[in-house]
Amino acid sequence: MNLNNRRSLFRRRDESSVYRMFLFVVLILAGIWLIRSVQKGDVKPLFLPTATPTRFAASYTLEGDAYFTAGQLDAAINAYREATTVDPNNAEVWAQLSRVQTYSTALIVQREDLLTRLDEAIASAEKAIEVDPDSSDAHAVHAFALDWKASYISNERERQSLLQDSEQQAVRAIQLDNTNVLAQAFYAEVLVDQQKWTQAQQVIEQALAQDPSQMDVHRVNAYVLESLGEYALAIEAYDRAIAITPNLTFLYLRAGAGYRRLAFESPNEEVQRQLFEKSLEYFAQTARINTQLGVKDPAPYISIAKTYSQMGEFFIAIRNIQKAIEFEPFNPVLYGELGVLYHKNRNYETGILALGCAVNGCTGPESCDGRGGCGPNDTEAVVEPLTLDGSTVYYYDVYASELAALSTPKNDKCPQARKVAAIIENSEYIQDPNIAADMAVVRTICSFSSGTTSTGSESAPTATAEPAMTEPTPTP
Repeated sequence: MNLNNRRSLFRRRDESSVYRMFLFVVLILAGIWLIRSVQKGDVKPLFLPTATPTRFAASYTLEGDAYFTAGQLDAAINAYREATTVDPNNAEVWAQLSRVQTYSTALIVQREDLLTRLDEAIASAEKAIEVDPDSSDAHAVHAFALDWKASYISNERERQSLLQDSEQQAVRAIQLDNTNVLAQAFYAEVLVDQQKWTQAQQVIEQALAQDPSQMDVHRVNAYVLESLGEYALAIEAYDRAIAITPNLTFLYLRAGAGYRRLAFESPNEEVQRQLFEKSLEYFAQTARINTQLGVKDPAPYISIAKTYSQMGEFFIAIRNIQKAIEFEPFNPVLYGELGVLYHKNRNYETGILALGCAVNGCTGPESCDGRGGCGPNDTEAVVEPLTLDGSTVYYYDVYASELAALSTPKNDKCPQARKVAAIIENSEYIQDPNIAADMAVVRTICSFSSGTTSTGSESAPTATAEPAMTEPTPTP
């Protein structure tokens, strides 16, 4: 019997359907796992935006170091602040922030802004100590900030208290690490301000021998040499600091001021002129660096103006102060400096307008009058009055003298002159014999009634209380 046609009835069924079902089950389970993973966040959906990587504090610190070396101190401060935000428990970052904040005050002219920045530097240093009480750098920069603030305090008791605190911080920093040359340098600076010159020289020489590669060490060495009257050697020390950080403009300003001091003391007119010209080269280099960096800083123009003023070239000095006012048209200190230069140039009428802005404050249009008219690069600005202190008393003195001298029956300026004189007379500065003499002249001129004052504009004002030549950079 032929059964070939029926063999298919007994063949085994195709098993491919079993494997297919198994594959489907695996895919279903994988899909469930994927969905659950996406819901938990273990697996990210496709086509999401690329995540922005988080920067480390060290990255911001390196950025701050680069900005500091480049002379962009405000940008450096911002970078260090970002570093403290990322890593708020890093004492070294807080210490670096405090150091740069303190140095940045070298480029601030207005006293209120300067003291505010120094308070910020002190707060940063205190935060560094809070984070790590055993950080030598933290105590060192705390001493640094306290010392620089002390140089701007007129109250002697408060100033000595700050210097004492500064010394304690510096000594503590050295106790924690006696190889910390930064602490040694800042300690030497404090010693100079305490008039301990011999000890300061010993400390800074030790720091120089240990590590001459730091800008701070050469800067403080120059400061110590200045305190000893060694201005030529101080300039050499500033030059070494400049070689390390060639874009820190306040170093050029201090070196230029050293050349100006040498010129002022030179008995030889030709040598004196050469030294003045050398001084102007440093200030001009400062202005060029600021232009390259896009920094609108009035400090170099103020220094140039002071140099030309000492050379007796008041017109060009006035032009440089006017240039400085273009950058800070709201700054009353600049109007005070301009008023003094107008006074020296015998332009008393315009000098009164400029000094009026400094002493009384002025409106936008009045600010233009005070600077001799607004040019294409000038903007009107409201100017707040300066309070009377050791750095501003000369503006008050000259202003009162000019008001009295230029008072006439038709234009009686004596009421304002007496008002300013009373402010001076009720202050400690009346103890200065020159200022007292000037106020006596003001009272004499204005002793008549307003209707009978007859001094006339031909009388030259007699302000004699010429202050020591001040700098736009701090000299603690």
